[in-house]
Amino acid sequence: MDGVNEIAVIGLGYIGLPTAIMFANAGFKVTGYEIREEVVKKINSGEAHIVEPEIDELLQKAVESGNLRATTNPDDIKGKDAYIICVQTPLKEDKTPDLSYLESAVRIVAKAMKPGSLVVIESTVPPLTTVRMAELIEELTGLKAGKDFYMVHAPERVMPGRIFKELVYNSRIFGGITPESAEMAERLYRSFVKGQTFKTSSTVSEVVKLMENTFRDVNIALANEFAFLAHQYGINVFEAIELANTHPRVKIHTPGIGVGGHCLPKDPHLLLWPAKEDFGLIKLAREINDSMPLFTKDLLFSALKELNVPPEDAVIAVLGLAYKGDSDDTRNSPALAFVGEIEEDVKEVRTYDPFVPGTSGSVEEAVENADAVVIATDHSEFKNIDWEHLGRLMRTRILIDGRHVVENPPRGFLFKGVGRGEY
Repeated sequence: MDGVNEIAVIGLGYIGLPTAIMFANAGFKVTGYEIREEVVKKINSGEAHIVEPEIDELLQKAVESGNLRATTNPDDIKGKDAYIICVQTPLKEDKTPDLSYLESAVRIVAKAMKPGSLVVIESTVPPLTTVRMAELIEELTGLKAGKDFYMVHAPERVMPGRIFKELVYNSRIFGGITPESAEMAERLYRSFVKGQTFKTSSTVSEVVKLMENTFRDVNIALANEFAFLAHQYGINVFEAIELANTHPRVKIHTPGIGVGGHCLPKDPHLLLWPAKEDFGLIKLAREINDSMPLFTKDLLFSALKELNVPPEDAVIAVLGLAYKGDSDDTRNSPALAFVGEIEEDVKEVRTYDPFVPGTSGSVEEAVENADAVVIATDHSEFKNIDWEHLGRLMRTRILIDGRHVVENPPRGFLFKGVGRGEY
C-alpha cells in the first residue's frame, strides 16, 4: 500500500504471528513485538511456537527473506507506518473483560508511533473500545485521531487449523473511527486478502465480530438442550440433527462436552458488558454451554455406579485437553474444566493429548488399568482407536464420549455419550 512500508505487529500469538507472516511474505518489513523472550528466540530462528498447518514453512520464508523479525524491545518498533495489535482480551473471574493487555499495547504504540501512523486493533473487544483507545492515544501523544493518526478495528475471522487459508480467502471488515481510516486499512490488507472486504465504523465492526460468535454460542446451546432431551427420549441426537439439517433453512450446530477457545466462551460477555440491559437469551446460552462439563461428569459417575466402581477408587483417562481437534490450543478448554470437576472426586485422572505437552506419552499409557476413558477432544487420532486392544489394558471398560467421536460403541464397553440417549 502506498505510504506503508514498515509494520509492527504487537503480540505474536495464534493470530499475531500468522498475521505478521502474511504481511512479511507480501513484501512489507515487519517487526513483531512480544514480551515472551523464548517466543522471540524461536521465531527469529524460524521456528513457530504454535501448531498450525503451513506455519513452519511460511515462517521460515518470512524470516529468511529478512522481512520478519521479532523483538522484546519496544524501541525496535518506533516510527513504523502501521501498528497491528493482536493481544488477548480475556475475562476476569467475574466475567467482565480484562482490557489491561490491550491498554498496555496501546500505550506502547503511542510511545512508538509517528504522525500519520495507522493503528489497527485485531483483538476482539467490547463495543466502543476502539474509540476509547483512540482517545487514549490522543491524551498520550497530543495527536488528533482521524487527522494525525488513523485508527481501525479489523477483527480476525479465522479458525485454528485453517488460519492461513482463511486469512487470504475469508471476508474482512474494517471499522474506522473515520472513513479514511477504514480505507487505509482496507488497502493495506488487500496486499494478501482475496476475500470480500467491507468498510464501516469501528463500533459496528466490534459488534459484528461479537454477534458472529454469540450466534454460534447460542446455536450450540440449543444443540446441547436437544442433547438433554435426547437422553430423556432415548434417541441419538446426532441422527436427529443430521435429519433436521436436511431442511433448507435449518442449520443446527453440534452438541458436546462444552465450548472452548478464545472467542465463543468470551465474546457474548464482551457484547453484553457495556449494555444497559441484559435481555436473557445470550446469558442463558452461556450458562448452558458452561454446564456441559458437569453434564459429562454426570454421565461418567452414572456409569461408575452402574458397574459398582466407587468414584474414590476410580482411575479416569481423559483423551484430549485442547478445545479443538488437531490443535494444541487449550484456551478455555472444556476438557480442562471437566478434569477440574472430577479430579477431587476420583482416585486419579490421567490425560493424553498428542498436541499438548505434559500429558501421558501414549493412549496405552493413559488407559492402562483405568476404569473409564473420557473423550474430551475430537482429535483425528481418537477416531481410529483400536478399542478391543485398549479394553484389554483397562481394569473396567467404561467409555464416555463427549465429542461424538465414536459412532458405534465397541463391544464389551459400557458406553455413554453426550446426546447418545439410545444407550
